[in-house]
Amino acid sequence: MNKIKTVIAAGGLGTRLQGFRGNDSTKILLEVDGSPMIIRQIEQLINWGLNEFIIITNPSFDELIKDVVSSYFPEKNISFSIQYEQKGISHALMCAKEYIHSGDTVFFILGDNFFEHSPVKNLNLEEISVSKGAHIFSYKVVNPEEFGVAELDSNNNVISIEEKPDKPKSNQAVVGVYIYDDTVMEKITTLQPSARGEYEVTDLNNLYIQDGKCKNVTIEGWWIDAGTPDRIIELEKKLT
Repeated sequence: MNKIKTVIAAGGLGTRLQGFRGNDSTKILLEVDGSPMIIRQIEQLINWGLNEFIIITNPSFDELIKDVVSSYFPEKNISFSIQYEQKGISHALMCAKEYIHSGDTVFFILGDNFFEHSPVKNLNLEEISVSKGAHIFSYKVVNPEEFGVAELDSNNNVISIEEKPDKPKSNQAVVGVYIYDDTVMEKITTLQPSARGEYEVTDLNNLYIQDGKCKNVTIEGWWIDAGTPDRIIELEKKLT
């Protein structure tokens, strides 16, 4: 049976949060309003109706992350995979390959991205698994030159994505949530590392764009990429 597999990228160390509130491990275990960030993330995803998870960890803190997650969700269907090298977001997703099967739909989220509302509330994920392709999610910002920016047509098809462009073609910043069909792992194997030596998620999305198979969803409400102390504090204020 075709399934929706939710992959959480939680392998980064989060160097910008080292030392914040005494954090000396991975940012995904940093407490956010009393609970580790990864627990907050899983709770968010469960509220969106998702229930099968693959968490991408790093080798230094894999066992610790497993212990924490298992203590909070002993009955949940949660698998783990280690990203042994930090080679980019697409590389992190590739680490879930053994859990993704023909016909599956992949819901991929960066572990530090949080939202006021479910970005998939108006989407039929089962229908997406039949129609194939990819969905990105974007947020209207006043400083698009600081983000990956999506150029869209009138039907919300994605025409292009540019990383931190000097002259943005829109104000639609791409956020850390993606939906992919079951060809995603095969597509990742065709990618070449970027100038910074990483397998970029923008390059993966561009493969779907080239096939005319990438749609955009503009999210509503707030969005926080909780990768800095200021963003953690802002997130906690939103959650209370």
